[in-house]
Amino acid sequence: MRTVKIEGADGLLLAADEWGDPSRPAVLMCHGAGQNRYAWKTSAEILSKRGWFVVTLDARGHGDSDWSSDHKYDAEDIGQDLEAVLHRFTSPPAVVGASMGGMASLAAQRVCKHQLFAALILVDITPHFDAKGARKVIGFMSGNPDGFSSLDEAADVISAYNPHRERPSDPSGLTRVLQQRPDGRWTWKWDPAYVTSKPGFKAGDEAALAGHMERVSRTMTEGMLATTVPILLVRGGQSDLVTPESVREFQRLVPEAEFVDVAGTGHMVAGDDNDAFTDAVAEFLARHHPSS
Repeated sequence: MRTVKIEGADGLLLAADEWGDPSRPAVLMCHGAGQNRYAWKTSAEILSKRGWFVVTLDARGHGDSDWSSDHKYDAEDIGQDLEAVLHRFTSPPAVVGASMGGMASLAAQRVCKHQLFAALILVDITPHFDAKGARKVIGFMSGNPDGFSSLDEAADVISAYNPHRERPSDPSGLTRVLQQRPDGRWTWKWDPAYVTSKPGFKAGDEAALAGHMERVSRTMTEGMLATTVPILLVRGGQSDLVTPESVREFQRLVPEAEFVDVAGTGHMVAGDDNDAFTDAVAEFLARHHPSS
C-alpha cells in the first residue's frame, strides 16, 4: 500500500491509498459522508490480492484531504474531484461509491459525454433515497459539534447510532475518524461545513433542506440514466436510507442493473459485514471488470 496526494478540482489536494499493481485493472473506492479511505482498508487489501489495482480516496473535506475554503461540498463538486482523479488511470476504473461517493459518481457521469467508468457499484444509495433516513444521517454528523472528552465517549455515541453493531471494547480504532485537539477533546475528522453549508440547515428550514434533497435526487436520476456500463446496487438489509421502495424505484429506472441485499447490515454496509460486502463486489467485478 502506498499513500499519495492527487490534485482534485479547485486546486485541492486529495489523499489516497494505492493497493496492488498499477498495470492491473483498476478499482476506485469512494467513501460515504463522514467516513474516509480507511473504511475500505480490508476490502482494498482483499481485492488487490485477487488481482485488481485498488485506489481508496479521501473526499474533499474528509480524512487527510484538503478542506474547501468556500465550502463547496455538493455532489457536483466532489464529482469534479473524481473526474480529475480519473486522469491518473490508463483506462477507466470500476468505481465503488458508498452514499456520498455514489452521489458524486452519478453527478460526474451526468455532465460527461463519454462513460467515465468501466462499471459502477453503488453502496446503499439510490436516486430516490428516504428523506427521513437522510435527516438521521445529517443529524448524527452535525451532533456533538464540540467533540468528545474521550474515545470511549465517542464509541458510546456511535454505538447508540448503530445499535445493530457491537460496540468495540477497544475504541482506539476510532482515531481513523477522529482527531485530538490541543485541549484534549476529540473531534470528527471531517469539515463540519459539509453538513452546515447545506441549504436551510443553519436556519432549520425544513423546506429548503427538502428542496436540496430533491435536487440531489434529480441529479442522481439524470446521472443514472446517463450511465450505460454495468451497475450493481449493494444495499444494507437494515438500511433506513435505501428502503425496499427505493430499491423498486431503482429497478424501474435501470432494470438491467444488478442488486444485492446484505442481511444484517445498515447504511455502513462494508463496516457491518465486510466479508459479505467484499464477496459481492468481487463477484460482480469478476464478470464485468475482471482482474485478468
